Amino acid sequence: MKLNWPPRQVLCLMLAYAAISLGFSNQSFAQVAKTFIVKTDQSIAKVEPNMWGVFFEDINFGADGGIYAELIKNRSFEFAKPLMGWSINKSWQKEGEVLVINRKEINDSNPRYLQVKRQTGDIEFTNEGFKGIGIKKGLRYDFSMMYRMPLAGVKMVLLLKAADNKIIGKTVLNPLQTNGTAWQKQATSITATETDPKAKFSIIFQGKGNIDLDMISLFPEDTWKNRPQGLRADMVQMLADMKPGFIRFPGGCIVEGTDLANRYQWKNTIGPIENRKMLMNRWNVEFAHRPAPDYYQSFGLGFFEYFQLAEDIGSDALPILNCGMACQYNTGEVAALDELDPYVQDALDLIEFANG
Repeated sequence: MKLNWPPRQVLCLMLAYAAISLGFSNQSFAQVAKTFIVKTDQSIAKVEPNMWGVFFEDINFGADGGIYAELIKNRSFEFAKPLMGWSINKSWQKEGEVLVINRKEINDSNPRYLQVKRQTGDIEFTNEGFKGIGIKKGLRYDFSMMYRMPLAGVKMVLLLKAADNKIIGKTVLNPLQTNGTAWQKQATSITATETDPKAKFSIIFQGKGNIDLDMISLFPEDTWKNRPQGLRADMVQMLADMKPGFIRFPGGCIVEGTDLANRYQWKNTIGPIENRKMLMNRWNVEFAHRPAPDYYQSFGLGFFEYFQLAEDIGSDALPILNCGMACQYNTGEVAALDELDPYVQDALDLIEFANG
């Protein structure tokens, strides 16, 4: 488009542009450097200590396989594939010698257990841990299990094995005969003779007879504050050294869940460990290019342990609860207004729980 402006008008515009440009140029040359003095020894306003803190979410194996010191993966056989993390080593095995029994109608929180029918030849059962089991020379490792064995006869050889299968720790456990169908707990310990960050744990079943096993567990002795089946001392110490004003837990997307059926429910994370219902971690199948099929939440680190952790390191506890909404990125599922009462009640009950 052609503009037919009078020469006088064009000249005025050019002079105005030049004046503005010159003004900006003069201003830039006229700027004077200023010095700011910060007196760090003189406090003007108080910053409340709980204005900053840490945010915990069970992502990248932050809980199981992370700050929770359990070394056995899939200790109660509740993964989608019940023997994931475990391998059976026997040159010749009869069908039915090793079974995973489902008792969901009797125990919905912990339905599966392992049944070993010791008949002929030794059976070795090996756990790979969370991408290996970090073993330290000279450290004691505490083993425990829930079991039933109505008739004595089965002996268990417990082994710590290096990545090259060299035995770096060994003990023998002779389970006591149990009374009928009642489950009992038995424990022992193994001291490591070498260090290996990629070790594994094995049980060799010897003798003859049947034994049912559940909650097969292995913890290092040096947990935080030496609490049995507790948290990793080194990782908790790192948090304590940060002196956070609060700890926000157990996460954000973790609380929502992929859908409401798989949301985080704090009441399922308290009480006896063996009664805490395992849940698939929502990051298990989140990314197609980075699947993590062995990522579950055992809730050994539950709401009681979170509150205890906050108290230990002098932080305020900031628990997060589901408000009736699943992850909007996944399913977009929300609870209907007339179905929100359980969510409200969970919040009220948590206040009572936290206050004792």
